[in-house]
Amino acid sequence: MTRRWFITGGTPGGFGMAFAEAALETGDRVVLTSRRPEELRTWADQYGDRVLVVPLDVTDAAQVLRAVHSAEERFGGIDVLVNNAGRGWYGSIEGMDDSSVRTMFELNFFAPLSVTRAVLPGMRARGSGWIVNVSSVAGLLAAVGFGYYSATKFAVEATTDALRDEVAAQGISVLAVEPGAFRTNAYAGFANEPVTEAIPEYHDMLEQVRAAFVELDGVQPGDPRRGARAVIAAMAQDAPPRRLVLGGGGYDAVIDALEQNLADIRASETLSRGADFPA
Repeated sequence: MTRRWFITGGTPGGFGMAFAEAALETGDRVVLTSRRPEELRTWADQYGDRVLVVPLDVTDAAQVLRAVHSAEERFGGIDVLVNNAGRGWYGSIEGMDDSSVRTMFELNFFAPLSVTRAVLPGMRARGSGWIVNVSSVAGLLAAVGFGYYSATKFAVEATTDALRDEVAAQGISVLAVEPGAFRTNAYAGFANEPVTEAIPEYHDMLEQVRAAFVELDGVQPGDPRRGARAVIAAMAQDAPPRRLVLGGGGYDAVIDALEQNLADIRASETLSRGADFPA
């Protein structure tokens, strides 16, 4: 059956476009949203009426409702939502300014919730659908210098897990996707974003973080197209996974972090159990 996709965060060479192309390869139809839709016109033209490009700032609740309405009006409904739009800023936990923290939560956490809430009524009415939330490896292990970005993605992970159980009875499936380092334009801005840390003690640490991203830009091991196809393959499994880590480096880092967490928790088992009232 031909599915109708609604994908946020469409940019040339980004994960949003990779998801769109992977869906189109399977014969599906796609609504791809972007804050700069003019950048996608030439790309969209090659697919004719199978693609609809919609302008959308996902932090604007009114625009979200209009975009979802446009998609449903054009294709009759939305079968797959991919919450892909997002961005990360770096800074210390102590020193990052409140405005940047709140902006990051608006974009990475509250915005996908807004889109999800707009799409769910149609899925519930049809008794089927997929919600794919693009989180990050940083949503499963906190990244130094990206503590608040990690916090937004940890929040996405938590709501994804709860949502999955809440909507399962309605025939709706929910998947969290955690990419590692993928060759998109996500790292391109670091070269032009000098460290602006207000607290001198953290400056050198953040400069090292920034330099690592500048060095990795353009040589990230992850292929967005392969990543998007892996997500579609996971969705097609008889027992789809609850989450899918993308990229070998990301997979290794997540497994290592989770095993360390499990060992740490088990090492304090006596203290943990001792906090109960005596039997």
